[in-house]
Amino acid sequence: MKTEKAIQPISGYVMVAIEVVLLAALILAGINQIVWLVIVLVILVGFITPGYFIINPNSSKVLLLFGAYSGSVKKYGFFWMVPFYIRKEISLRARNFESDKIKVNDKIGNPVLISVILVWRVNDTFKAAFEVDNYEDFVKVQTDSAVRKLAGTYPYDHFEDERADITLSSNFEQVNSNLEKEISERLEMAGLHVIEARIAYLAYAPEIAQAMLRRQQATATVAARFKIVEGAVGMVENALQMLSKKGLINLDEERKASMVSNLLVVLCGDSHVEPVINTGTLHQ
Repeated sequence: MKTEKAIQPISGYVMVAIEVVLLAALILAGINQIVWLVIVLVILVGFITPGYFIINPNSSKVLLLFGAYSGSVKKYGFFWMVPFYIRKEISLRARNFESDKIKVNDKIGNPVLISVILVWRVNDTFKAAFEVDNYEDFVKVQTDSAVRKLAGTYPYDHFEDERADITLSSNFEQVNSNLEKEISERLEMAGLHVIEARIAYLAYAPEIAQAMLRRQQATATVAARFKIVEGAVGMVENALQMLSKKGLINLDEERKASMVSNLLVVLCGDSHVEPVINTGTLHQ
């Protein structure tokens, strides 16, 4: 496989000076009616003029001579080369590509919507020009393929796989690093360099989004209830210990159970507690 070959063309300013001299000689030859010299000078001027070209900063030109690759010019400026060369311009500037939101399945099989932002540039002009048909379309297709592979490697979150070390929704740095590596390997054959790749959008697909939201809410509610019960049990335990220590009241096991039940209802209930006045004894 061939790679890029840098060449240094002739300065265009030098050729302009030479052409000015030839034009002056052409005028003198015409004045003196030296026909053969006029013909030669006209041919030379006509040969030189089409060979000028300009390369802007962060741009390049790939040179072909009769179908064969001759080299690439990546230095910006005003140059001249034999006009038989075909010059194909390739930009070396960094480019942004934001993919469309695509529906893919994560490791568990849940459909998710995902899109990525890719920052890339051409690194090898020969590969970009001749190893693929259209390197810009190649970027889009390979990025889409890499995203699908990445999404199928990890679960969306820990709700689906609690043992997963990496998930799409939490380990952003690791996921983006793996995404960048995957895309870089795919674009290397086209001479393209990936500067940055990261996930821009990530969400469950609409058909399961509501169900997943309810599941997450239920999980959060269970976790909150667990904390509430844990705290309430601790408070009841401390209350019984303080009553026993200070000797304010002696409670048998039945009354302790009743007190514990009432305190847990008060501490764990969602609604506002309304007191009940007992006008009789504790057992009435």
